[in-house]
Amino acid sequence: MAATVAYLSLGSNVGERLDTLMSAVFSLDETDGIAVEETSGVYETEPWGEADQPSFYNLAVRIRTTLTPRELLEELHLTEAAMGRDREQEARWGPRTLDIDILLYGDLQMDEPDLTIPHPRMTERAFVLVPLLEIMPGGELPDGTRLTTHLQALTPIDGIDLVLRVDELPSASRVTRPEGPRSPRAYFGDDVGGNS
Repeated sequence: MAATVAYLSLGSNVGERLDTLMSAVFSLDETDGIAVEETSGVYETEPWGEADQPSFYNLAVRIRTTLTPRELLEELHLTEAAMGRDREQEARWGPRTLDIDILLYGDLQMDEPDLTIPHPRMTERAFVLVPLLEIMPGGELPDGTRLTTHLQALTPIDGIDLVLRVDELPSASRVTRPEGPRSPRAYFGDDVGGNS
């Protein structure tokens, strides 16, 4: 299968949020059939849906993958589980150790009960669009609508603050990269990104 460019959204608001996000990115990059090409900055965002919970750290990732959408979804669920997510014990729009969504998968449009691409609520969420546009400037949905048009419709945009750029993270020599989605998390230390 030829490689397809896809975009993912990652979020965490439980535990060491930065550690979780970066470990997930490294884990995905080490997964067969997935290559991480670019990562946005990390943004601290207000929770969406259920307001009575801690703020999230969010980022967007561009990948190139030879996996089908369903194979990719399975790997994302494995990565979430490895980072401590238990889907059976959580409330909808409640706290998440790790949440990974497929936003776009090439120009694919599909709508099935457990997988819709493009993500059905991405255009309603500034915390998704802001980091996505950082790595997809001038980006469009498969139907030709521009992401900036959707973001403008959400203005004024509050509660989204850039925490750091990925190139500001500790050097790679200080990071233990997981070998796969079931591996333990990397750790960046308490000096960056811990819960406040």
